[in-house]
Parts: sequence; structure tokens; C-alpha cells
Amino acid sequence: MILRYDRLGVEIPSGDPDPAGAMAVQELMGGRFGEMSTLMNYTFQSFSFRGRKELRPFYDLIANIAAEEYGHIEAVGATITTMLTGANPRDIVANGNPAHALKSGKGVLPVDSGGAPWTGDYVFSSGDLVEDLTHNYFLETGARNGKLKVYEAVDHPAARALTGYLLVRGGVHQVAYARALELLTGVNLTKAFPMPRIATDKIPECRPHLHRGSHRTLYRFTPDDYRELGAVFKGAHPETGEELRVEHPAPDGFAWPEAPPQPDVFAPDYAPDEIAEIAARLRRQAGFGDPRARRAA
Repeated sequence: MILRYDRLGVEIPSGDPDPAGAMAVQELMGGRFGEMSTLMNYTFQSFSFRGRKELRPFYDLIANIAAEEYGHIEAVGATITTMLTGANPRDIVANGNPAHALKSGKGVLPVDSGGAPWTGDYVFSSGDLVEDLTHNYFLETGARNGKLKVYEAVDHPAARALTGYLLVRGGVHQVAYARALELLTGVNLTKAFPMPRIATDKIPECRPHLHRGSHRTLYRFTPDDYRELGAVFKGAHPETGEELRVEHPAPDGFAWPEAPPQPDVFAPDYAPDEIAEIAARLRRQAGFGDPRARRAA
């Protein structure tokens, strides 16, 4: 079961509309090494995991990281939607992905930076634990490479905040899978971390997360499960030498950024005030009050 909270793992700042940048950030959603791929790879591996009782620490590790990855697609989606807010549809068609205006109401799509849809062909779930863990380390390495390229290509504050956060959290997952492989096989892939070999603390948007110790912390994204992942996620961080740690509960997170109506693409309607009145009436009838009145106060 998935328990969803209406929060984000990172605060997404606003900025000027950037359709071209939003198209680039789509690679972090629907690309081969994007967050949909990490989410679905680990999710399907957890579905198919055999010997769960006997191998509980490794199952807990994969399943828990899968849960965090859901939060990462939320963050990418919020970033792209923020970057498209206020954009002229003609500018989106000319300089970005036309589908952002014509199909998604200036919102995120399950596609890569070229507009190709994400595919289940990107999922690798062999059933062989060592093979899957090796693939996962490779997947996280490709994901880090993609985040660094997007960071260099896009200077929108939302994209920079997103990539700084994902680089740190993806690094945790790289270390986790490397540690799992070392414990199973004796092969120490942590010696190759970080890959690509760019020091994480050189990136300004990564530094707040490093200062909080997020780079060496695996959070348990569950009310009371996945306790045994700490049997695998342990030892020294390969980049800093600090002790790895498991924390519960996960951080509270941040509110979603405002996503105001965009009537020029009929999102959420060509006359948003009319359906807002309907929603306000339904809220009053249900005893929730009118959120517009609270904002005005």
C-alpha cells in the first residue's frame, strides 16, 4: 500500500516562464534515466522479490527507495508545471514542447526531453538480486549524469533547486546499492562514487542538503515498515567519510507551489471562476469553508 502526503521533498521556487527549460527538465521525468524509470524499476523489483523473509534487509532497501522515488516524480512534475505557469502558448509551441500547451494544460507529461513517451521497456527486473542491484547502481549513475546535464543546460530557479535536491538524494541511492552489492559479493563499487566524478559540494544548490546531512541519510518512507534496511545501509560515506544513517520519520517536506489557473489552455477551465464558485459552494456545504476567504483575510 502507498500512503501519500500532500507535500514535496524540496521547496520549488517560482521564476519567469521557461518553456524551453521545461522541455529539458522533462528528461528527468520520462527519460531512460529519469525518475519514472527509477520509480518503476525498484517498484517492479519489489513486486517480484522472492525470498522476502530470508532476504528482508535487501527487500526493505529496494522497496523503501521505490517509495522515495514516487516523491521524486512529484517534485519533477511540480517543477515543470511551475516553469510553464504564465507562458504564452505560442511561445511554448515555438520554443518548447508544443504538447505542454496542446495536451497537458501547461503541465508535466510522461515523456522525455524529445517528447518520446516513457516506456516499460526501461524496466529491468530479472529476479536475480545481484543482477538487479548492479543494474540499479548503473541506473542511478545514469540518472546522476542526466541531472548534471540538466543543471548545466537550465538556469531557471525551480530547475536548479530540483536538480540540487535530486543529485543529493540520488547519490544516497547510489551508495545504498553499492553497499548492498559489496555485502553480497565483496565488490566495492563505492570506490567509483560519485560518478560522474564531480564533487557534489561544488554545486551550490546541493550544499543546503549536504549541511543537513541528507547525503548520508536514508529515510524510511513508511509509518512502521522497512526497518531492516539499516542492516545494509551502514558504514562510511565514500565521498565524505561520515557514518551512513537511517532516519524515521522522513522530513515533513514543503507545500506544493501555487499553480494558478491558465485560461488560455483551459486549465482547469476556460472560465475558472465559474467552477471555483461550484467548488466553494461544495466546500461550504461539507463544512470546510471557503479557502478564498482565508487567503483574503
